Amino acid sequence: MSPFISILIALVGIAIGIAAGYFLRKQIAKARANTVEIEAEKKLAEAKHKEQQLLLEAKEKALKLIEEAKLEEKKQKEELERSKARLEQREELVNKQLLEFEDRKNKLQQKVDEITQIKDKIDAKHTEAMNKLQEISRYTPDQAKEVLFKKIEEESQKDLMDRILKFDNANRQQLEEKAQDIMVCCMQRTAANHAAETTSSAVQIPSEDMKGRIIGKEGRNIKTIEKMTGCELIIDETPDLILVSSFSPIRRRVCVLALEKLIKDGRIQPAKIEEYIEEAKKELAIDIQKTGEEALHKMGVIGVDPKLASIVGRLKYRTSYGQNVLNHCLEVGYLAGLMAEEVGMNPAHARKAGFFHDIGKAVDHETQGTHTEIGYTILKKFNMDEDTCQVALTHHDTNPPLLITKLCMAADAISASRVGARRDSFEQYVSRLEDLEKTAKDFPGVDKVYAIQAGREIRVFVNPNETDDYQSYNLAKDIARRIEAELQYPGEIKVNVIREKRVIEYAR
Repeated sequence: MSPFISILIALVGIAIGIAAGYFLRKQIAKARANTVEIEAEKKLAEAKHKEQQLLLEAKEKALKLIEEAKLEEKKQKEELERSKARLEQREELVNKQLLEFEDRKNKLQQKVDEITQIKDKIDAKHTEAMNKLQEISRYTPDQAKEVLFKKIEEESQKDLMDRILKFDNANRQQLEEKAQDIMVCCMQRTAANHAAETTSSAVQIPSEDMKGRIIGKEGRNIKTIEKMTGCELIIDETPDLILVSSFSPIRRRVCVLALEKLIKDGRIQPAKIEEYIEEAKKELAIDIQKTGEEALHKMGVIGVDPKLASIVGRLKYRTSYGQNVLNHCLEVGYLAGLMAEEVGMNPAHARKAGFFHDIGKAVDHETQGTHTEIGYTILKKFNMDEDTCQVALTHHDTNPPLLITKLCMAADAISASRVGARRDSFEQYVSRLEDLEKTAKDFPGVDKVYAIQAGREIRVFVNPNETDDYQSYNLAKDIARRIEAELQYPGEIKVNVIREKRVIEYAR
């Protein structure tokens, strides 16, 4: 067979295969199309069936809702009918009551008219009788009263005076006994121990070597302490003890705290001394605040300004004739409260007024005026009630206007007159030292003034920028001359003017 024929046969076979494949593919595609169409018709039929079911269910629900609405409407109509019936019944009842009320009102009005007529007849009879009496007696009613009262007064004046004198004597004796009983009872219930304040405080030291360290090289440490605290350190042969002397309890306390810190630290030098004195002042301020708050709590005084509590705390470091003023105010408050309770007054109010009566003494060294005026100003500033302010202002008056002031004056007298409570010489001593400091403080250029050595010496620290060395000499002479002219004192007083110039620079 020739190659041409073979190629022709192959081409014919390929053509036949292509035709057969095309026909077969067409049949397969037709079969697939028929299958998809059948499935689509089937799904369409199912969707129509479900639609019919949903419509039926919706119609059933709608019918059910309509029936429920009709039932609800019927119930509401029935309820409205019942409410209408009840309202009609109430209206009938109210109308009936109104009719009864009108009937009673008419009957009462008739009775009122009858009573008014009877009263008019009685008044007419009374007027007629009074006119007849006036014609017979020839006196008007006022003249008859005056004659009658005068006659009664003349007849009973002697008996009345005898009765008054008898009651007066009996009442005076009873009142005196009652007052004595109240005073003794209150004094017994507030019995307190009193220790007179001193002008020195002791500081324990671990060894004798510490005295030399506190004095320092050429006395620079002790001079720094005395300058910054205003106290005098007494270092003698007493073993393991240093005395801090000053008339001011606040200065002594600052010095004692600073010394205790220095002794505990061991590094005693001017820089550390200044640091610990500043810390001691801060600690003392905290202690003053805490003491004031505790005292106010004891007295039952709440809701006050913290600044007032701080002023109250300063009374702990204030004395009056050797008596601690804070303890004195607490005692007066207790006594006033007890006496007020006995005589029927408000004990809490009296306790508060008695406690604040000497509040002015907390700052009277720093403020001009008497402690009564200062106390009144302080209490007014912190919105205290007027009675408490008046007690602070008038508790030293001979005839105070308020009864509560007299009560607090009695409590003040009891507290001050206890045995050992006060000492006149101490107050005079403190007053002399204060006068010394005030006299020197009045000069220009003076920064600080401290009276030491029981008033035999004053140390005057001047501002080096305002006063030179020559002016310091003249200042000492001027202060000495004024003290000689204005003050009375035994012996002599040493005036020590100190001018210290510090120059500080930092190497960086």
